[in-house]
Amino acid sequence: MNLITRKRALASLVLAGASALVLAGCGAAPEEGDGGEAVDYLACAVSDEGSWNDKSFNEAAYDGLLKAEDELGVEINDAESQSIEDFEPNLTTMIDAGCDVTFAVGFNFSINDTIFTVADANPDSQFVWIDGWNQGQTNLKPITYAMEQSSYLAGYLAAAYSTSKVIGTYGGLDIPAVTAFMDGFYYGAKAYETETGTAVTVLGRDPIAGTGTFTDPALSFGDTEGAKSISAGFLAEGADVIFPVAGGLFASTAEAITESGSTTAVFLGVDKNIAVTSPEYADLVLTSVEKRMTQAVFDIISDLSSGGEFNVDAYVGTLENDGTALSQSDKISDELLAKLDELKAGIIDGSIDPLA
Repeated sequence: MNLITRKRALASLVLAGASALVLAGCGAAPEEGDGGEAVDYLACAVSDEGSWNDKSFNEAAYDGLLKAEDELGVEINDAESQSIEDFEPNLTTMIDAGCDVTFAVGFNFSINDTIFTVADANPDSQFVWIDGWNQGQTNLKPITYAMEQSSYLAGYLAAAYSTSKVIGTYGGLDIPAVTAFMDGFYYGAKAYETETGTAVTVLGRDPIAGTGTFTDPALSFGDTEGAKSISAGFLAEGADVIFPVAGGLFASTAEAITESGSTTAVFLGVDKNIAVTSPEYADLVLTSVEKRMTQAVFDIISDLSSGGEFNVDAYVGTLENDGTALSQSDKISDELLAKLDELKAGIIDGSIDPLA
């Protein structure tokens, strides 16, 4: 069943800094946002598979919608997708609702050419696609991220932090939006190996050989048992740092670590600061590789709702524009932070290739 809700009652939590939202229920439409009078603009979004409160990918995008509602006074509408079969009807529901712009959240909207088919069939509607691209449409704006950049920093950090010098990564699906994280992580770890002369084993990904470990493609980001099994396997091979690039499946990795009895193993989150959004796992989180979709969604709505002209130029989140970054963590020493800053500067100025 499509869920088309406002969820306005929880918007205040966003402004209060409570990132661990529980997006349930619905609330009344606001007559005013904190930024002023209500704006005659309807911003909408359709989730990837799963719910808006996945503490990761979907929630990061939805927070941008809530932020726009509260601060800009725009109207919002949404639909949650429980499977890829929901994508087209959910997008159609948003079109029928008269949305001024609709965000399609996730690479999976490319399956069966869904986003292209819907955009082509509705030229008067405007769409923004997170982790997407354009195939000549005049009404489809992509949001993309150079996630290999921040993941390179994460890989170096993981290698430096690891006691065993065995680290691992797995993905929720073998798609570029996932493998960009895994590849950057691999090359960052190998940069540490080259620099220090200390061998580092990266389980779960070898971009040179073209191999990787992923959850069951039929379940992808919902494969909780598969994610737990993969994580347990990494731990059994000596890994003490694990990087799950699989949305909310970090919870399965945390469970595997806890059940292993390890007192040293940690994991890295993705998309949001997992130590904040899921504080119950904070002790196990080394850092998170943030994909700052909230700000991108908000900025695009802010521009369009204030009279900006829609364009199909891609928004690209990078280290330089703060579209991606590592979360702050008290597990990272000052010395290592300084090194990460050095690597970040090298990536920004082009002297370091995060995919080599």
